[in-house]
Amino acid sequence: MKIKSQTISIVGGGLAGSECALQLASFGFKVHLYEMRKKNIMTPAHKTQNFAELVCSNSFGSTNSLSAPGQLKWEAEKLNSFILKATKKAQVPAGQALGLDRHIFSQEITRLIESSPNIEIKSELIENLNQIPRPCVIATGPLTHESLAKDLMQHLGQSFLYFFDAIAPIVDADTIDTSIAWKANRYNKGDGGDYYNCPLNKKEYYQFIEEIQKARKVEPKEFEKDTPYFEGCMPIEAMIERGIETPRFGPMKPVGLDDPKTGRYPYAVVQLRQDNKEGTAYNMVGFQTKMAYPEQQRIFRMIPGLQNAEFLKLGSIHRNLFVNSTKVLNSDLSSKKNPTLFLAGQITGVEGYFESTCMGLLAALFLKQKLEDKPFNPPPRESAMGALLYAITQEKKENFQPTNINFGLFPNLEPQELLDEKGKKISKESKKEKQILRAQKAFLDWLS
Repeated sequence: MKIKSQTISIVGGGLAGSECALQLASFGFKVHLYEMRKKNIMTPAHKTQNFAELVCSNSFGSTNSLSAPGQLKWEAEKLNSFILKATKKAQVPAGQALGLDRHIFSQEITRLIESSPNIEIKSELIENLNQIPRPCVIATGPLTHESLAKDLMQHLGQSFLYFFDAIAPIVDADTIDTSIAWKANRYNKGDGGDYYNCPLNKKEYYQFIEEIQKARKVEPKEFEKDTPYFEGCMPIEAMIERGIETPRFGPMKPVGLDDPKTGRYPYAVVQLRQDNKEGTAYNMVGFQTKMAYPEQQRIFRMIPGLQNAEFLKLGSIHRNLFVNSTKVLNSDLSSKKNPTLFLAGQITGVEGYFESTCMGLLAALFLKQKLEDKPFNPPPRESAMGALLYAITQEKKENFQPTNINFGLFPNLEPQELLDEKGKKISKESKKEKQILRAQKAFLDWLS
């Protein structure tokens, strides 16, 4: 039986909540979208009342068609993702990454939500699940209000898991010394020079690392002391603790970035990615940090090309939370204790802006299936969305950690598919290409 007059409640107007609301509204359902920031109740990271505000990086990850993030975007486009469409208006140069002007982007999503006749915005703080009519979607993200988090914990019967998320500094573009820093993409990929590259020689690199090691750090609060970092968003100082060469094989990797002054790549490089449409702000790629603000300014000005840098925003860290989805959620992202209560976004244990968006999109699709009395029909396991969904709802792990989309989540190819016509093992690139082709075929078959 089809239920078209059903009103759906969504709590949280971040990426997942916004995508979910816009999808359901486009299906013809009425949506009540609850957002506490509309009542001036802010999180430690948010600065505006806009929907889908980006609080950490301004990058949605790779658009490379042979990458796992690229495949996820390909699938989302086929499903008419409103978040993905909005990125077209806010896109800034970022090589093969999807970089955004965060203000234009959130303003566009806010416009779409406010202009939708099927979405009613509720400026309320939801502190417990009994406040919300069913069916509902909790998409409050990793900064869920403490009261609601406690009530969710009681409902799910499981402790929430926590990890630290870190924010990188943003530099005023006018204060970058372009006589030192040059514009280029790694291996000249993409349309041109989208990143500023600040070169460090060997002596400069080790002095820089030493100062970071000695710098005063913001001490974690007592309740934060056992909180781990997510691997994909690790502070630079935590990275250095693994070895002083670690950054040179991570965010400060110089290969593929030849300095035009020398004709070869330097010992290390700090990359700056455009943060807004006007090109007046650049963020320091991979430089999430827990250093105290004065230390950040002093140390980051040691970087050649940033000696006179003015920082529009300094780095910080905040504690995020997520549930152990494999234990508490069904395959359709609903609670095992209440099939009309859904979770979506980062709170489900996905990491990354676009991964969160896709969980909001899937929650909308699954709700539509349920309300129209149709059988549950998830994306195929071979697809990026299916692989991500499987990882957070089916793949039981002792140490559950947030995950972004990566080839490790895709099912293995058959043994014969890993060999060429001569019986030799195919290259890593060929393997990725086969996985992508398989994912696209499976996804198109599912759509049809």
